[in-house]
Amino acid sequence: MVSHGRDKKEAKPPKQQKHRKKDKDDTDIDVDAAIMKDMDLPDNFSIFDGGSVTSSNMGGFDDDNYFDDDIGGGEDDLLGNGASLGELDRAENAATNRASKLADALSLASTLSSEKRSAKREGGYRILFKAVTCYAAGSTGREILETHWDSIWEACLYSVQGKGNAKPTEQYAACRVLEACSVVLGEDRDDIVQTVNEPLKKVVHATGRATQVRAAALRCLAMVHFICGTDCLEEGEDCWSVIDLCEKVGNENYRGEAVSPILRATAIDCWSLLSTTFHNAQIAAGDGYDDTIELGRGLQILPLLASCLDSSDTDLRRSVGECVSLIHECRLKLGLDVEEAENTTERKFRRGSWDGSEWEILMDEVKQRITDLSVESSHYMSKQQKKKQRATFRDFMHTIVEDESPNEVVNWRGGKLTLTSWKEIIQLNFVRHCLQGGFQIQLMTNDTLQGVFGATFEASGASLSQLDKRLFMSKTSEASKAADKAMTKQRRTRTNVKNHFLTADGQDI
Repeated sequence: MVSHGRDKKEAKPPKQQKHRKKDKDDTDIDVDAAIMKDMDLPDNFSIFDGGSVTSSNMGGFDDDNYFDDDIGGGEDDLLGNGASLGELDRAENAATNRASKLADALSLASTLSSEKRSAKREGGYRILFKAVTCYAAGSTGREILETHWDSIWEACLYSVQGKGNAKPTEQYAACRVLEACSVVLGEDRDDIVQTVNEPLKKVVHATGRATQVRAAALRCLAMVHFICGTDCLEEGEDCWSVIDLCEKVGNENYRGEAVSPILRATAIDCWSLLSTTFHNAQIAAGDGYDDTIELGRGLQILPLLASCLDSSDTDLRRSVGECVSLIHECRLKLGLDVEEAENTTERKFRRGSWDGSEWEILMDEVKQRITDLSVESSHYMSKQQKKKQRATFRDFMHTIVEDESPNEVVNWRGGKLTLTSWKEIIQLNFVRHCLQGGFQIQLMTNDTLQGVFGATFEASGASLSQLDKRLFMSKTSEASKAADKAMTKQRRTRTNVKNHFLTADGQDI
């Protein structure tokens, strides 16, 4: 039988393929692939998303439902509002149970560095985040957290540095844990600032890291300086060094690479937060002509902020609008007494206005752009996005164009907080983003947050039993039903008014 030529072709020995050495081009391809894999984190990624964790049951703790049993009644237990001795005993037992679960969850930190799988470590950080935000309440929770701080920092540093083939999701979760810990540990902790300063700055500088990881590291760095830092830090480690970093990262290019809009928006948010700790003159003083007056940092970045308003990214525009509102508010308050600050005419024509300054024309352009965004109706935006943008930029327009102070009321069960300045609103939004579901619990029990916002907690249901609370304060109470009926009637009336032209006699109203 005659054999064909293709039958005589022999395959390469497996050993030659297995032991083939990589040349320089192959190494470059592998490095590029690794970088692209590291950048594969979704823009809307959150520590509450499923991420890469599917069954991360570390030490017997399930990260999805480990804390769900007690969070629902956590606020009542924290307040101790029971009228009977039995309810007080239950509140005391619940506090003891929370402290026990907090200690058990934080003990996982010592095992994270030895865990080989990145998904398992990420699950552990999710457990730590929920424990710190929801269960580290009051002085007891802070003392427990301080006991485990060294092990938490060691584990988070291990992941933030990318050791153990740490995935971006794990690095992001580690930064969020450090950010939440800084809020609970409280003020006047320069030792914590000095500990986390350099490692987090290296993450922000690393252009090869995922955008969300760099943004989380920058937010953590800003929160640590805002809560824990003091004026005693040396130059290069103080708050001004972080402000310098935010200004550099907020540009279109940083270290020879294009900066993502997400990271730019985060940098501007962090700049705004840290600026709330300074005097108004340090932010908005100077007119550009008088060399004897030191120019405020906010005026120096106004051209950058104005250019960002033309960006197509909605989050970046929102961050810029909030920052410009803060700078404009600081400018208006220059030279005004408390009594005069309530007068709109005085705000426009006193020393705090932009009239006659180098930035008068630029601010007129910014005001026009803010006004346009407050009524924008673009076809490339969804109806929900347009509605959200209009509402947001209307608030900015009231301050920047009409020189009015903002007014935001935060209600929670047993208390109310009224914010009348952009400084307070920026601080609240940043802290709320940090603590997520544990914001209310921390606001009720954290002395540092209460000092920042001037919140005084008053229990509205202190004299009510559990049964009375269900009858008068729950969503199914008579008061809630009456409010729902009134809102339904109001909506029906508003709809009829809009459709009034369809009827001749107006009997539909």
